[in-house]
Amino acid sequence: MSKALEGHQWQEFSGVEPNPTAETLDKAVAIVKEQGIDYILAVGGGSVIDGSKYVAAAAKYDGDGWDILIGKHTVSDAVPLGAILTLPATGSESNQGAVITKKATQDKLAFLSPFVQPKFAVLDPDAMKTLPERQLINGIVDAWVHVCEQYITLPSGAMVQDGYAETLLKNLKALGNSFDDRDSNKWRSNLMWSANQALNGLIGTGVPQDWATHMIGHELTALWGVDHARSLAIIQPSLLRNQIESKRAKLEQMGKNVFGLEQNDDLAERTINEIEAFYHSLEVATQLTEHGEDKPGAIASVLEQLKSHGLVALGEGQAITLEESEKILESAIK
Repeated sequence: MSKALEGHQWQEFSGVEPNPTAETLDKAVAIVKEQGIDYILAVGGGSVIDGSKYVAAAAKYDGDGWDILIGKHTVSDAVPLGAILTLPATGSESNQGAVITKKATQDKLAFLSPFVQPKFAVLDPDAMKTLPERQLINGIVDAWVHVCEQYITLPSGAMVQDGYAETLLKNLKALGNSFDDRDSNKWRSNLMWSANQALNGLIGTGVPQDWATHMIGHELTALWGVDHARSLAIIQPSLLRNQIESKRAKLEQMGKNVFGLEQNDDLAERTINEIEAFYHSLEVATQLTEHGEDKPGAIASVLEQLKSHGLVALGEGQAITLEESEKILESAIK
């Protein structure tokens, strides 16, 4: 990167952590404001790109950048940014969203704005060569749940979106099954592109979307530092079982078209079992253990966070109340 930027005036800001915090990012905001920096280049994975989106937006705002996350300020301008992806998972390089954590209050919130959509994104699978196995597995799981959030909802007759979503799920399943081939360019390329397509807006166009797994999972990350992807694997199977009746038709469709299961009365249940087995095949847990021994206390903590963030009617039908979230957590927390 340094060589490519020869002849340009530039400054590096490093130290953006996984699940980027406002506390760290506000230091970058101050630099951008003080030095009049007019372009941001995000080099990294979803955390770096999300963080850069926050910096880009907050640098054009006179108040506290956290106001963007709590809805006190609507982004109307941002420093332009580009992205060079090194870790495929979130699709942040090709979308308008970002998720930021406030460490002091253990809040993890999202914002969306067309003003922070990267102007370009470079996706080079060679950048993945040095990634640890855990990050590659997280990338598969994260992309998988991104697709599911836009697919396992209500039947909408959207043949293109459903077909493309099913293709992405089959691709991700195949990548998980062939994880031993992760050093090949073909494997890396397919993960990088699948993760991008999972959350660039295409498969969600015109169809119901869920995102309850993400909203609850964010609280696990904020409270106990659980990897984002792994928080999703913890919540999703329990959530799907809780919401099985409203999601039955799409679960059955997924069972047939993604897992190749035979149609019968318990097809939806078996599809959820297959999803959970897929996570286990990657050695990803589907129950939380990071909370320690106090399960009731852990559930209460998550519910309090959900309530404080106004997340009291989640899902495509807003059917996941705090009472339903409690049932989901009862199953998802060991």
